Amino acid sequence: MAREQLNSTSYNWNAFPDRPALAAALAGRVADHLTKAMAERGTALLAVSGGATPAKFFAALSAAPIAWDKVIVTLVDERFVPASSPRSNAGLVAANLLQNAAKAARFVPLYHEAAGIEAAAASDDAALRSLPWPLDVVVLGMGPDGHTASFFPDADGLPRLLDPASDRIILPVHAASAGEPRLTLSLARIIDAGFIALHIEGEDKRTAFDGAVAPGPRKPIRAVLDAAPRPVEVFWAP
Repeated sequence: MAREQLNSTSYNWNAFPDRPALAAALAGRVADHLTKAMAERGTALLAVSGGATPAKFFAALSAAPIAWDKVIVTLVDERFVPASSPRSNAGLVAANLLQNAAKAARFVPLYHEAAGIEAAAASDDAALRSLPWPLDVVVLGMGPDGHTASFFPDADGLPRLLDPASDRIILPVHAASAGEPRLTLSLARIIDAGFIALHIEGEDKRTAFDGAVAPGPRKPIRAVLDAAPRPVEVFWAP
């Protein structure tokens, strides 16, 4: 499968001719890392992003012939909406990833009814401490504004969200551009993952990524790249 690869100190660039090719390659890499984790510690912990971009990747990964009953799936971030909402990342994962062989995986959602986003984040933070950290695989997305996870450039207290030494697992997010409050994994948990992938598609996302890694004001995605202890694998197709 043809691909172009350019290297930098903080990421490896993997370009594919089309989105199905990207989905297949990313699914293969993720499945390999999950299988390795299961061999080493008996289970594997995967965190995925939502939005429209990962649907093809989810479908490809769902058919991977791995021991899904040993995989725990959770979310990088979530809108403060129930799974029945069309904006729910949990709903997207249920419809596209937790199918085929992947139905056997255990899914840990982030949203639950609570008095507010702060209460939900505190409850999630306590509940998720029982998972087998660190993450084995995290697959991030990126918005055209350079946000990833729910680290929006206009988020209240962005430095707190981007603290690589935070002891929190889940943090609440308020950002006008987000549309509703969010729950997000802390940067510290993301960069501790054994394998970090960034999945982006389209020329607009490539332009946004190029701008984010260029000299100038630091976008949230650049903060992730800078803080990660190993290169992030960027997967892109036009």
